[in-house]
Amino acid sequence: MKRFLLIPLILLGINTRAQENLDLNYYLPQDITYDSNIPTPKEVIGHEVGEWHVTHDKLEFYMRTLAAASDRISIENRGETFEGRPILLLTVTSPNNHQKLEKIRMDHIALSENGAGSLNLEEMPIIVYQGFSIHGNEPSGANAGLAYAYYLAAAQGPEIEALLNDMVILMDPSYNPDGLQRFAYWANTNKSINLNADNNEREYHEVWPGGRTNHYWFDMNRDWLPVQLPESRARIRTFHKWLPNILTDHHEMGTNSTFFFQPGEPTRVHPLTPKINQELTAEIGTYHARALDKIGSLYYSEEGYDDYYYGKGSTFPDVNGCIGILFEQGSSRGHVQESENGLLTFPFTIRNQFTTALSTIEAAKEMRPKILQYQRDFYSSLRNEGARSKTKAIVFGDSKDAAKTWHFAEILNRHGIKFHELANDVTLDGKAFKKGNSYVVPMNQKNPRLIQAMFEKRTTFTDSLFYDISAWTFPLAFNVDYSELSSLANAGPEVANFTELAGGVDKASNYAYLFEWHEYYTPRALNAITNNGIRAKVAKSPFTLEGRQYDYGTIMVPVQNQKLNGEELYQFLDKVAKESKIQITAVGTGLTKGIDLGSNDFDPVKKQKVAIIVGDGIRSYDAGEIWHLFDTRYQMKLTKIDVSYFGRADLSKYTDIIIPSAWGNGSLSESDAKKLKNWVKAGGTLIGYRNAVEWLQKNELMKLEFKKDTLVAKNISFEEKRDFNGAQVTGGAIFEAKQDRSHPINFGYKNNKLALFRNTNIYIEPNKDSYNNPIQYTDDPLLSGYISEENLDLIKNSVPFQVQRMGKGRVIAFTDNTNFRAFWYGTNKLLMNAIFFGGMM
Repeated sequence: MKRFLLIPLILLGINTRAQENLDLNYYLPQDITYDSNIPTPKEVIGHEVGEWHVTHDKLEFYMRTLAAASDRISIENRGETFEGRPILLLTVTSPNNHQKLEKIRMDHIALSENGAGSLNLEEMPIIVYQGFSIHGNEPSGANAGLAYAYYLAAAQGPEIEALLNDMVILMDPSYNPDGLQRFAYWANTNKSINLNADNNEREYHEVWPGGRTNHYWFDMNRDWLPVQLPESRARIRTFHKWLPNILTDHHEMGTNSTFFFQPGEPTRVHPLTPKINQELTAEIGTYHARALDKIGSLYYSEEGYDDYYYGKGSTFPDVNGCIGILFEQGSSRGHVQESENGLLTFPFTIRNQFTTALSTIEAAKEMRPKILQYQRDFYSSLRNEGARSKTKAIVFGDSKDAAKTWHFAEILNRHGIKFHELANDVTLDGKAFKKGNSYVVPMNQKNPRLIQAMFEKRTTFTDSLFYDISAWTFPLAFNVDYSELSSLANAGPEVANFTELAGGVDKASNYAYLFEWHEYYTPRALNAITNNGIRAKVAKSPFTLEGRQYDYGTIMVPVQNQKLNGEELYQFLDKVAKESKIQITAVGTGLTKGIDLGSNDFDPVKKQKVAIIVGDGIRSYDAGEIWHLFDTRYQMKLTKIDVSYFGRADLSKYTDIIIPSAWGNGSLSESDAKKLKNWVKAGGTLIGYRNAVEWLQKNELMKLEFKKDTLVAKNISFEEKRDFNGAQVTGGAIFEAKQDRSHPINFGYKNNKLALFRNTNIYIEPNKDSYNNPIQYTDDPLLSGYISEENLDLIKNSVPFQVQRMGKGRVIAFTDNTNFRAFWYGTNKLLMNAIFFGGMM
């Protein structure tokens, strides 16, 4: 039964006056006075809230001005975005609390520790984290933050003073500074003097990639758990530093929608979230309902959105003893736009966000002891849970890849999860764990549920619909071995100082240098080597030399006939190894057990020049993940060619071109396909991802046979149609594939099985020749997440990878996203193998 009804008091369009003769009073409560010494937004940034879209530089300037003017506000810069913008945090509380802020914080953290029962909740302030506009083109939140920050600084009277005495507000005025700036530029530069609400107006159709994402086109609202981006890392530090009681996340949705607040769909809550969490969320929701009723705004709850994926801002808090709340406001996407609910103005959207920011702190004040008690009980129950668990620890690692293991441990460290060194090399469940390349995570620590959420594999669900992915098992994402332990016998000392990895060359050689391809950053090293004109070769077979075994894909750099002399080459390789965090071994002979170093089974590796097709029609998320991988991980140049001028671009300089997945049919034409075909025939390697595979087939760049479902709806009513179709969506699950490690696409993988993330229903039939199926899903492929029975049958024994020759070149197809959200470290190397070794396939 719904807790909140849609209340059709007035249409949104009744407030069109809000855009005319606009002033701050439109947003603010009028039953109190405001301190005239506190500057209004207009006095500082030159325009009224909602008159223009605030740019991030103006937002920053106003927040700094407020902090200087008010003894209720302090401000800090927690770092920089990729584009160099500050990641600000305002701390808002009473002047008296500011004098003892660190004591308040320490007492609050103590609420989650042993001995918390002795703390007096009646005297303890509640901590509320309020964040705005993590999607840059959902700007009403950040713009509401201008009026909200002014209210917190300027409102006067015993009510606001009592509230600030009982509360510490952590205000994040812009979760996404780069995206907000990009969208504000678009909306403002397309604004007319005579506002035009026509949906076809250019103002409401921003150009690709839009302002939703950050610099590398990431959806940062999915990065709370992986924490791969600087903005995420800043807010996660703040979260764990304070452990807030309530966290709010202000978003926007489609223009024809009204206003949503949580709780979401009752059947789509992650099982690790306590039931009382949702009950408290619903109680807080009654405050939002009353506030929105008062201003006549339509709203809804308990439908459309869920609380399942812990990587979202409104769900991550729920596994940490906090209450996460999502707000979604129907978006004007500019300054005023036609909607099913009448004219939707930008100021009206801002007012709803402002109103629910106020109702949040009202609820926090009134429910303070109850919510503080919930947090104390949450952590108390987890201590008992961890102690009772049969699994005492989890060990994870990769005996051949220290960097990948390190990055997994880095995420644990950012979340305050304790882990230990592995005491000794050990084999468990047939998996070899190497000291120095493995870590042990005890379950009996502060938040074992967060650990469980990161490590668990789940394949049964109460609902078949998901707002986001249904699986994110971290050891599978990183492709590391892991095992559950019944004791801490294999645990060494706790890792107290988590330090960077080291690399280098062990000594100088006058013959050759070798490094296996297993380490995560080997592509960075190989790219540096080939870009500096140094000859390198790759081994197509294993061998043993000077007592050490070398696997498929080992890179050999001979000393003779290089442009650098022996000492210069040693110094250069040592620098590359240190920067790439890998170990390079010097050898003094080419005589091996297996292929000798002069064998024709060593193929030369050429310098690569890679391009990616971007622009209108291409999925910016997928393109951005690839750009981020090249630019930030492997230090490789990647030329972004827009579809708008692709037909005029000279492709002859590129060795590889990547086509990410596209919306619909994308934007590449038949003439573009012909151009690519000629380029491949001349020797290029074309790499297509996800539905680009179907485009390759349609345009005769590949010959593929797809497995198709024959599902027919039987006994399904019209009302059930949406859920029936939704249940066939594979929104994000993890599947097992077997690997032929001798194939160049699998160089650098030590196991015969690989976990792949999949969020498509594209299934390729295997090639008739088994050696052309180096990656193939198993008979029982589901590792974690949801897939319908029909699609599970289709994925069995299908192939997520194919490569075919065309003239002198190659066309490569991946049905799955190997670079998902920057934390799928385990399959990043597949793309690098396609680039460096594609010509061998």
